[in-house]
Amino acid sequence: MNRFSDFEQQTIDAALLDDLTQLVRLAVREDLDRGVDLTTLALVPSNLQARADIVARQAGVACGLPLIANIIDAMGARIDVAAHMQEGQSFAAGTKLATLQGGARDVLTCERTVLNILSRLCGVATTAFQFCERVRDLPVRLYDTRKTTPGWRRLEKYAARTGGAHNHRLGLYDAVLIKDNHLACRARGTGQALTPQQAVEVARRFVQEQTPRKRPIAIEIEVDSLEQLASALQARPDIVLLDNMLPETLRAAVQLRNSTAPEVELEASGGVRLETVRSIAETGVDRISIGALTHSPISVDLGLDWHLD
Repeated sequence: MNRFSDFEQQTIDAALLDDLTQLVRLAVREDLDRGVDLTTLALVPSNLQARADIVARQAGVACGLPLIANIIDAMGARIDVAAHMQEGQSFAAGTKLATLQGGARDVLTCERTVLNILSRLCGVATTAFQFCERVRDLPVRLYDTRKTTPGWRRLEKYAARTGGAHNHRLGLYDAVLIKDNHLACRARGTGQALTPQQAVEVARRFVQEQTPRKRPIAIEIEVDSLEQLASALQARPDIVLLDNMLPETLRAAVQLRNSTAPEVELEASGGVRLETVRSIAETGVDRISIGALTHSPISVDLGLDWHLD
C-alpha cells in the first residue's frame, strides 16, 4: 500500500465548475426570482452596448478571473470577458483586473453577482497570501480546513491554494481524522475507551478493508498532550494534529516525534492568527492548519468602471 504524501489539491475542475453553476443559479434566484431586472428593463435601451472594467478599490491577490465567463454563461448573458491578471498575482488599489464588453442590460444584471463571487475569492486568496508571507522563509506548509462557507468549499479551497496555502482534506470521505469526540462516542457506545494508538490501528484496519482508491487515504489523529502524542506515534499515523498547544509544548512534541517516529508529520492547529503563525512555525512542526483562511477573510472591495459606447 502506497504511503500517503499529501491531500489532493483543488484546481478548476469539473466538480468546482458544477458547484459554481449551482451557486450562480441561487444568486440569480435571489436577484431575479422568477421575474426580471425591473430597473434595467425600464430605463436602458436594448441595443445599448457597454464596456466595463472590474477595478480593485483596495490591494489584494487575484483569484477567480478564469471563472468570470462561467458565471456569465450560467446567468444566460452574452458578454465578452478579458482578464488582465494571472491567478495569484498581487494587485494594488486602482488595478484593472478584467474587462466586460457586451449589451449594457446584460452587464448591469450580471454586475453584482460577478463582483460578489470575485470579491470573496480574492479575499480568501489575499488572506492565505498574508499568512504565507509571515512564514515564507521557514520549512512549514500552511493548510486550510473544512471551516468553509456551505456550498463554497471547492471554490474557497481553490482560492486558499491560489494565495499560496495547501488544501487539507476536501470532505469527510477522503481522509480519516480522529478527534476527541470520535473517541468519546466510541467509549460511550462500546464501553471501551481506546488509546490514541488503538484508535489509529482500528482506523487503519477499516481503511484497508475499503475499496482501493487512486490515492492513499490519510490517517490523522488529534492529540492535546505529549502523553497522547507518544501513544499515537506508536501506531505510525500519517499525521498527528497537535491541538491548541503552546509553542514550548510544540517544540517538545517535535523532539518526541523526531526520536520516535520521524516519518510521521506533525500539524499544529487551533486559533492560529497572523500574529502567532510565525512563532508556531518556528517550533519545527511540518504543517499548520488555519481555519481563519476561510472562516474569517474579508472580501476584497472590487467595483465596475463603465465606458458607454
